[in-house]
Amino acid sequence: MRVSLVVNGVQRSADDVWPGESLLYLLRERLGLPGTKNACEQGECGSCTVLLDGLPVCACLVAAPQAGGSAVVTVEGLAAAGTPHPVQQAFVDAGAVQCGFCTPGLVVAVADLLARSPQPDDAQVREALAGNLCRCTGYEKILDAVRLASARSELASRAAASGDGAASARSEAS
Repeated sequence: MRVSLVVNGVQRSADDVWPGESLLYLLRERLGLPGTKNACEQGECGSCTVLLDGLPVCACLVAAPQAGGSAVVTVEGLAAAGTPHPVQQAFVDAGAVQCGFCTPGLVVAVADLLARSPQPDDAQVREALAGNLCRCTGYEKILDAVRLASARSELASRAAASGDGAASARSEAS
């Protein structure tokens, strides 16, 4: 069966897709997007989190044919024109990236959270990330990254509102 969907803003298709094939397999193996990680294949770890029609899902639990006609955003799709997404940069700056296996799913989940709630409290962050497991960081660096991305977003919003531009917001947040 042929599956067509929009991935990171680009129309993509794959032929001979088995009805039980996962969206994760389609993204990684057929479409060449290795950022979405394959760990548990049971929806328990969150390393394969993507946005499917704007909602965070574990790609390992979605049958590829079910995603047909949908819009998917992967961790690769968050970056714009080679510039890291603010959440990606915050993860690097806060030291929240260690082995990196959980990072793509966490980054997608955090980007989704901040899009919905730009200034989340720690309880909201913990709730949003409850389905993402990390064995390296102890989560404190991850929480630091979320706080940093949120603060930078707030500074950029204030700078834009005052007419100062995003450059001054970036220099203040550094």
